[in-house]
This record gives sequence, structure tokens and C-alpha cells, in this order.
Amino acid sequence: MDLARELPQLITGHQLRSRVHQMPQLSTQHLQGREELHLAHLVLSFITMGYVWQEGEEGTVQVLPRNLAVPYWEVSQALGLPPILSHADFVLANWRRKDPNGPLEIENLDTIITLPGGESLRGFILVTLLVEKAAVPGIKAIVQALGATLQRDEESLHRALQELAGAIGAMSQALRRMHDYVDPEVFYSVIRIFLSGWKDNPAMPHGLIYEGVSPEPLAFSGGSAAQSSVLHAFDELLGICHRHDTAAFLHRMRDYMPPAHRAFVQELRAAVSVRQCVLAAGDARLRAAFNRCVCALTDFRSQHIAIVTKYIAIAATKARARRAEPSASAGPSAGKPPAALEAKGTGGSQIFSFLKSIRDSTREGLISA
Repeated sequence: MDLARELPQLITGHQLRSRVHQMPQLSTQHLQGREELHLAHLVLSFITMGYVWQEGEEGTVQVLPRNLAVPYWEVSQALGLPPILSHADFVLANWRRKDPNGPLEIENLDTIITLPGGESLRGFILVTLLVEKAAVPGIKAIVQALGATLQRDEESLHRALQELAGAIGAMSQALRRMHDYVDPEVFYSVIRIFLSGWKDNPAMPHGLIYEGVSPEPLAFSGGSAAQSSVLHAFDELLGICHRHDTAAFLHRMRDYMPPAHRAFVQELRAAVSVRQCVLAAGDARLRAAFNRCVCALTDFRSQHIAIVTKYIAIAATKARARRAEPSASAGPSAGKPPAALEAKGTGGSQIFSFLKSIRDSTREGLISA
């Protein structure tokens, strides 16, 4: 844990790899319960990302050493998670209250483990966490909506859809706080590379060998908002149908969710159709409530596109200009912006066509009068 607490300094000082090489072979035998396993996965994920990307995209490694790779693989297998930093680690497992009795608000929250990026990284993680928190009433509304659909209780279904639309609106409100807490230049030039994976990434085209686990390189996608189960769950409830290539990527991202989250989304896929219930009811008030959910989800995705434009597209344009300067220095710790994923998300998608496709197919889920 001491090594994990020093990650920003070790990475910026180009010392993490040598420290990892000096680590003893870690044993997972004494980890007890899921909480300790999740904490171990969080720690090993952050160390791995720092190890791989310490020298930037031009100084990557081909092998993750045995003393890190083997325990990381064992913990990942026990949790049903991939051996790479995912949304489940980066956001869902990486927070604590400063005052244990205080509110779950950003002023009373902090991260457990961090990487280079300072306050902007803290803000990025915690604002994303607050988006997840805002979704909680919506997740509860899903269960209520399905129950009401099975019971053919239109009044309860209307209430559940109202609750869902309100939750999605609150998620949009939380997401807007990204502008207050995250500097676009720091996000693009320092933070983003540490969320990058070794699948569909030109900087690591052959993947990564996990020494002591597999003699062949393994390829895993980096952390992505598409790995959050929340929007997958809302899509399934509302019957949103994404285009084939977009849907294929989203389904692959489900492999990066905790197994219980993945199972919940799959259960929703097989559940009774709320959309068909609304259509069959022929009730204008119910249809309007359903459409408010679809509109709120469309608006959320439009807002996400605006944030990606600011934090990636515009930041990339500025970064290209800086790279052309003769004084450009090496490594993410020096703030040299990465180039390999300029047009891609950290999960490996073609980011703008992907996000616009998702937004547009969400809008197509509206029920016409």
C-alpha cells in the first residue's frame, strides 16, 4: 500500500518501474472477503497503469513482471474482473468520506489512490462518482417499473418513469460539474494516458504479456464510461436499440463490469418490455412520461459529447500545436500529450462517431403519438 500511496511522485520521478522490480512476490492467500479483494484490485490496477505508461506512449513495455502480474491475475479471477484499470476500480471502488458521518458530497469526498493529475484527477473521479450517485433513484425506479408492468399497474408505472426521468436529469446536473473541477489540458496531456488500455491502441498494438500468467500477449480495453452499468440498464429498460457496430462495442464493455452488475443488465434484457406496455396502453400521459425518460437520456448523451469535445477534441488540437514546438518533452509526467488515441476513447472506440451514434439511436426511441 505504501507504493500505491506514492504513485504520482514515483511516476513523475520515473522511478515506479524500478520500485516494482524490487517488490517481493505478492501473495493473495491472506485476502479475506470481497472488500479486501476489491481494494487489492484497485491498488494493483493503479500500479499496473503507472508501470505501463510511466514513460508515455513512446516508452511502453511489452511485459508486466511476474511479481505484479500473477497476484493481479489471481485477484481479477476471484472478482470476475479483467486485469486492467476499469470504471469499477477507478470510480466505484476509489472513494472515501473525509468525515465518516458527513454527506456523500464532493467537499466531503476524496480518492483512495491517485495518479499524476492532482486536483483535476481527483475532480474527474469524484464528479463521475456523483453521476453514479445521482443514478441510484433511477436504478430503483427500474425495479418499480418492471413490477408495475407485470402487474399492469399504469399508475405505478407512470410514477416509476417520472422517477427515472428525474434521476437522469440529476445525472446531467452532476456531469456539468466536470467543468468546475477538471482542467482540460491536464486531463488530456497528463491523466488520459493512464486510462488507456492495450486493445485497439496503436501505442501498444500487440497487447501486454502478463508474466507467469500467459506466454502470449493479452489485450484489454482501457477504462471507459461505457463500462458503467447505469446507462446500459436504462437502455435495456427503455428498449433503446443501438446500431450494430456501436452495440457490439457496448456489449464488449459489459465484460469489464462487476459480475453482479453485468447479470443485472442481462436480466433487464430478458425482462418484460416496458416500451410495449406503454404502446399497448395507448395512454397519452404514460407515453409522455416514457418520452421524458428518452429525452433526458438523449440530453445526457448530448452533454457527454460536449464534454468530450472540450476535453479531447479541442484539447487535442492544442496538444498538436504544442507537439510541434521544439521544446516538447517526453513522458506523461512532463505533460507531453499522447497522440495514439487522439480520435479514440480510452476504451478503444472511434469516440465521436460512437457517441453521436448512441445519442441518435437513443432519440429514435421516442414513442410518437
